[in-house]
Amino acid sequence: MDNPNPDNRGEFFDQFLDDYYAECDEHLISIRRSLVTLEDEVDAGTLDRTVLDNLFRSFHTLKGISGMVGLSAAEQLAHHLESYLRELREGTVLLSESGFEALSAGVSLLEGVINARRNDQPIPTIDETVARLQAIASESSPSKVETTPRPETSQSDATATQWLVEFTPTAELAERGVNVNSVRSRLQELGELIQAKPVVKGAGEIAFEFIVATNADKTDLEADGLTFKPAPVESAPRAKEIQSVATIAPASVIRVDLERLDELMRIIGELVISRTRLEDQLTELKRVTPPALWRSLQETSLSMGRQLRALRESVMRVRLVQIGEIFERMTFVVRDLARESGKKIIVQLSGGETEIDKFLVERMMDPLMHLVRNAVSHGLETVAEREAQGKRSEGLLSLSATTAGEMIVIRIADDGRGIDRNLVLDRARARGISHDNTDIDDAALLDLIATPGFSTRDEADRESGRGVGMDVVKKATQELGGRIALATKLGEGTTFTIELPLTLAIAEALIVSVDGQRFAVPQSGVREVFEVESASTKVLENNEIISYRGKVLPLLRLARVFELNHERGEKFHVLVIGEETNAVGLAVDRIIGQREIVVRAIKDPIAQSKGIAGATELGDQRVVLILDIGALREFAMHARH
Repeated sequence: MDNPNPDNRGEFFDQFLDDYYAECDEHLISIRRSLVTLEDEVDAGTLDRTVLDNLFRSFHTLKGISGMVGLSAAEQLAHHLESYLRELREGTVLLSESGFEALSAGVSLLEGVINARRNDQPIPTIDETVARLQAIASESSPSKVETTPRPETSQSDATATQWLVEFTPTAELAERGVNVNSVRSRLQELGELIQAKPVVKGAGEIAFEFIVATNADKTDLEADGLTFKPAPVESAPRAKEIQSVATIAPASVIRVDLERLDELMRIIGELVISRTRLEDQLTELKRVTPPALWRSLQETSLSMGRQLRALRESVMRVRLVQIGEIFERMTFVVRDLARESGKKIIVQLSGGETEIDKFLVERMMDPLMHLVRNAVSHGLETVAEREAQGKRSEGLLSLSATTAGEMIVIRIADDGRGIDRNLVLDRARARGISHDNTDIDDAALLDLIATPGFSTRDEADRESGRGVGMDVVKKATQELGGRIALATKLGEGTTFTIELPLTLAIAEALIVSVDGQRFAVPQSGVREVFEVESASTKVLENNEIISYRGKVLPLLRLARVFELNHERGEKFHVLVIGEETNAVGLAVDRIIGQREIVVRAIKDPIAQSKGIAGATELGDQRVVLILDIGALREFAMHARH
């Protein structure tokens, strides 16, 4: 039943599948976390019983819920992983390197099987991995393996009655919160859930059958939508030491589809626009409204603004997930690549608790994977190469995340060979990518290796550093309103820094004016704002500059970027964007004010323009373009060369 007839899938089964995938993701995250701990105990002779129990429960649950959706490949694979874990728990086999590799390979394949079902792709074959797990599990250990003790858990009474329980979902039950998950949780509380599976009835109706062993009274089983009868003995096999099927999500937690949260954010966005319109109308009413009444209206408007902000922040917190979810996946990618290449690599993680919008996590998974793969394959040297250079034999790969205002900063750093600029330049010329400079800085180097079509993938150019997929990484980052930076030193290593907004839906922005046209500048990208007299500017090599905190700050006039007919006044405002050494002053006529804006993407390629990140409305039904801070900074940097 790996590919059940789609015609038999009703609304309730589709909802159950969504819950199935969400629960699988949670258990796979827990499994990866446990495997990281377990890897340190390979060949140790002593295993942490708590870690083994956590793994066992996760595999047992994945087996049960995979059987419920008819995904037999995942059910069988989880069963064999569970069997191997049982051997480890009982101490009949030693956790060897080959055993851990088989366990890791099984987890990767299990995830692949589940994702194949999720994406309606062919289910991968599991035969080879199953045979490998069976061979490992059958190996006898020369001595019994010790496990650290765990708290005693109660076992099901041998005299427990086994019931066959059937649940048929209905819309009326769903409205009252009675669904397959709540039924399963209730049965788990009453006893030991031995079996669970979906059944197709007439006219494509989906029901669910459970076999539960319990000492509870018959009346305790009675509930809406449930029918029950004694279970046939032959249909209720009980595996040795099977725990009740646990769910990782506590009863106080519900899963919400991301599309529903997107819709909620859209509604909040409309409220933000409506309140902006209300503010403008209140400004007009001030001239004709008695002061006392106007102050009362203003206070009400401000109160609504605070409540709306609190609502937005609450919804955003629901959308946030820890970026450690990505980092933990990366550790297994590094393990596989290191094993294939014979390299020794230590992975250092920090800031995994940093939270980011779930949408951004999904969009950045592949780009970050590109950077990690490149760091291992191209950045870090072999053991022999590192020892010849006087480095320690293990390469260091660091993944870290922090927050800075409304931005999240992700760094992927290695202490490898660094990027050889001369080799990159030679390769660029050979590819017909022109570059006049023979000595390029890190920003220009990043632009070069992120050029579409640029690659250092063939054997002759492996030591030239990065290139594979860098155009994809840079484009994905910029499309999300973020920016990427590179810092590299030959022989010492490379660091990629990615800055992303915590969310894309609503942001704080400064509204500026140039030649009568309004623009929105995301406040998270602005370091400082000040007024300048036009007479204080100077020209150096055709570039306008001003004095800023004892240093020189290059100016970029927004009127020049968008080719506006602009007459310069006696004074103008400067918005400082970019980091210390790459800071740029964005020159505008005036600052209109600060607003909370709803970010709308510009999807039409004809309307897209470099330097524009999207559009918004400020309540007067006129479109205001949102500036792309990263693209403008790059424009200024290129203009200086």
